[in-house]
Order: sequence, then structure tokens, then C-alpha cells
Amino acid sequence: MGHTFSNHLYHIVFSTKERRRYIQGEAKARLLDYICGVATKKGGVVIRVDGTEDHLHLLARIKPNISVAKFVGDIKANTSRWLSQTFPDFRSFRWQGGYSSFTVSKSNWEGVADYIDRQEEHHRKMTFEEELKKLLRRHELEFDPEDYLD
Repeated sequence: MGHTFSNHLYHIVFSTKERRRYIQGEAKARLLDYICGVATKKGGVVIRVDGTEDHLHLLARIKPNISVAKFVGDIKANTSRWLSQTFPDFRSFRWQGGYSSFTVSKSNWEGVADYIDRQEEHHRKMTFEEELKKLLRRHELEFDPEDYLD
């Protein structure tokens, strides 16, 4: 085959360091746009991005020659730098060290996109910690319930 065809969809979740409530207001709106730009430059497409004050969810398509770790690392590094330079209150802003990623089938991407769109609604009933535990269990990932966040 002369060409490479792929549709690698990922649901990616990461939090602010110590779940500090930074992501809100004008900064949130501009951050979400900035993430889409960084993703495009790094070989991906953000299909959906949203979250709450302390974490974000992305539904992204990533080219097969880009690792998820590199993609997320580039987004986190670029946005940390941009936020700290753009907003005075963000000078000490940091993302958590890790992230979670889950593959998404083409047949289920709309459900994941809808889930991401409804983050504010979800978090009226559930904390980020509870949500992440639920996602990890749903995807059958082993983790220490006492020590899974940094």
C-alpha cells in the first residue's frame, strides 16, 4: 500500500497540579482555543475540548507517527508557558505530571464528544477524583485508589 490511512481517536484527560482551580472565565475560553492550535501544529486535531476549573478532557485525532505521550506533553508544555506569560495570575500555573488516555472507536466518538461537552453538568454531581476512578475502572486499568493522583 502506497499510503498510510489512520483514524486514531483518543479521549485524553489531565488536571492542573494539585487540582487547583485555574481554568475559568476568559482564561478558559482562550486556553481551549490555544490547545486546538498547539494540537494542529503537533500533528493532531482536537475534535472536542472542555473541562472544569481543575481539569480538561480532549477528544483528539492523532497521526500514527506521533505518540500520545509526546502529543500531550507538547500541549501541556506549550499551554503552561503561554498561560504564565499571558495571565498574571497564572505565573505559578502547572499541569499535573501525568494524564489518562483511552482509545475511542469511530462508532462511539459522538458519545465521548457529548460527554466532554457536558463536563460542567457532570461535575455538579461528581468530583474529578470520582470521575477519573470511574473512567479507569471502565477501561479496566489497574491503579491504587489511595495513590493515583499526583
